[in-house]
Amino acid sequence: MMVVFTPCLCLWLGAWVSTASGLDFRYHNTVEVEQYLKAVNRNYSSLTHLHSIGKSVEGRDLWVLTLGKYPTEHRVGIPEFKYVGNMHGNEVVGRVVLLHLIELLTQGYHSDPLVTRILNSTRVHILPSMNPDGFEASTRDCMYSEGRFNKHRVDLNRNFPDAFERDEEEQREAEVRAVMDWLSSEPFVLSANLHGGAVVASYPYDNSNGGGELQRGSSVSPDNDVFVHLAKTYSFSHTLMHKENNCYESKDFKDGITNGFYWYPLSGGMQDYNYVWGQCLEITLELSCCKYPPESDLPGLWAANKPALLAYMQQVHLGVKGQVLDWAGAPVENALVEVEGRRNLCPFRTDRNGEYYRLLLPGNYTVKVTVPGQEPMTKTLSVPYGPDGFSALTHDFILRRRSSDGVPDATQPTESCTAKVWNPAGSHSAALLARRLMPLLLLTLCRLLL
Repeated sequence: MMVVFTPCLCLWLGAWVSTASGLDFRYHNTVEVEQYLKAVNRNYSSLTHLHSIGKSVEGRDLWVLTLGKYPTEHRVGIPEFKYVGNMHGNEVVGRVVLLHLIELLTQGYHSDPLVTRILNSTRVHILPSMNPDGFEASTRDCMYSEGRFNKHRVDLNRNFPDAFERDEEEQREAEVRAVMDWLSSEPFVLSANLHGGAVVASYPYDNSNGGGELQRGSSVSPDNDVFVHLAKTYSFSHTLMHKENNCYESKDFKDGITNGFYWYPLSGGMQDYNYVWGQCLEITLELSCCKYPPESDLPGLWAANKPALLAYMQQVHLGVKGQVLDWAGAPVENALVEVEGRRNLCPFRTDRNGEYYRLLLPGNYTVKVTVPGQEPMTKTLSVPYGPDGFSALTHDFILRRRSSDGVPDATQPTESCTAKVWNPAGSHSAALLARRLMPLLLLTLCRLLL
């Protein structure tokens, strides 16, 4: 009897062989990536969960592989981490290293102590390609290939809502809407998106409207110290990034890091959106001088990034975490959890489990919790360095029972921050508004006097 191998069967067998004998260093097309992820999910069903968060303009699935001790659902106290690759379709190194990271994590669980501790303490989400349409349209050129944009010729890293500019009418691309919905579906704590064309770790803000956040050419966020630490964690764990000037005619980046706005202003970027609206601290990793390097470079690029990818994941355990609970032990959703001295554009709030996560460097911090109908609660916490122990400091806030009015209405929502926070008259932009209005006021006054 003759066995006929159909194209689909051959693809499946090719993916299966890759998982059994080691993922080869080459550029896998979208069908091959899908088959590989499905094969990994079959082979490691208790460790992984594969799902699509949406589709591209041309109808390709945006596959996410989730890995961890409890891959199918969030568990209280276990932070959510994510990596996103190939946002620009012709920047392909991130796509490759994330596939090899998946191989490392799945094969290393229970055999590699570091991998085992990461997956036992963290739920890890990996989106190898956010822009599969762009990848399929790409040409293999170091810097000038096609494929950066999606099928609608839109730069996905300019299409997110921006905290510093009015763009309420901006149409969101399918890939961007999928990531926004994904971000709202999980309480993500830490993230990185992987790009190419330089070798540097860039951190928020990417944009500014000239308010108080603009300092000496950088757009500085309230968590700037944490972002600098996160960027340096990656750059110094990378074999070359921290050595600066890794690319021909590239800008010198001290310690291999840069504030995004200081490098170049960017409106509608994904990392600012994650931070402002998603309560998820995200940085942008530029992994290679060539956006689409030759395949012979891929083993070296993986070796350079492997320790940095693992070290960065551990940083999800910085700071403090816990729950806000009412007097009966029920979780309180949407409570404000604010750190004194850090005035975030959108205040951090508890999720549906009453959980909060605040990434903080070691030190003493005063944390204030605000719930409608309750007096604010404050507590000064001494925060250790959590990544070494794979757990942030845990502290729960328990609300007091009100003696006069009975049980507080813990479900009453506080003011939301889903709308635009762009506000030139607000605290972070008052200086800009004054500078812009002063010439007009002086001109008006002169005309009245003349």
